[in-house]
Amino acid sequence: MKNKKLITVAVFLPLLSYMLFSCKKSAKVPAPIVYDSIVVKKQIPMFETNDTTLPFADVKVSFIYPEEFGSKEDLARLQQIFIGTFFQNLQLDSLAPQAAVEAYLSGYMEEYRSLAESYNEEKKRFAGDEAPLWYWYYMYNTNKVVFQNDLLLSYAVEYSDYTGGAHGSHQITYTNIDLGELVTISEEDIFLPDYEKSLGMIITSRLMMQYNVTEPDSLINHGFFDPKEIAPNNNFWLDDKGIHYAFNQYEIAPYSMGVIDVDIPYEDLGPILKPEFLKKYFSKRGG
Repeated sequence: MKNKKLITVAVFLPLLSYMLFSCKKSAKVPAPIVYDSIVVKKQIPMFETNDTTLPFADVKVSFIYPEEFGSKEDLARLQQIFIGTFFQNLQLDSLAPQAAVEAYLSGYMEEYRSLAESYNEEKKRFAGDEAPLWYWYYMYNTNKVVFQNDLLLSYAVEYSDYTGGAHGSHQITYTNIDLGELVTISEEDIFLPDYEKSLGMIITSRLMMQYNVTEPDSLINHGFFDPKEIAPNNNFWLDDKGIHYAFNQYEIAPYSMGVIDVDIPYEDLGPILKPEFLKKYFSKRGG
């Protein structure tokens, strides 16, 4: 079977985006954001023919992006972050949204059609009209805003695909943007130094509550990998209640358990939380 990945989406996307867009600007009161969207639904045939019995890729892209925001410079910077994190391709983040979508789909089509020779070779091993069904691919990519206030925007990118093999994959990545400085927010912006071990224990404790167990090792009985390996992954979104982590397939548990969400209220994070964080983004909570 073929199991070739056409589009690679990093699990630790928020960390990568933070590195890519870390050039800071002077803080200011952000302008309102007006959003627009581009939606594409199409079937990409592997061969340039009208024969519907041949492989195709079912493609759905739904991209929400900022259409209006502050100055022209600020809008371009915010769009760059959205495009960079949605398409996970540095060669696209300097393009306008429509051009980025078109270039992304063009690249996908080129890679998918590059499998044509391989398909023809494998087809020879099948009798009659039978064919290697794992060449019928799909790719669904969408995003949505999950929280926004005057200074903070958190949004999700969901990506599902099938590229051969036993099953498809689904994952979700989050990005958090400081709307005053127009940079992404990472764990290092939220937590005190050397937070990793303590935060890992807090995440494990919240999972124990979710699965109603009293010992970390009991999580193994619910399908998890070694609980000692559970650690923060920089894949989270923020709101005024807490930090919300997502662990994608195979990170801390097998494929069958899907994406695992862990919600942590700020009250549980007191000892490792930077004191200025809540005050900056949630003034009513921070005092």
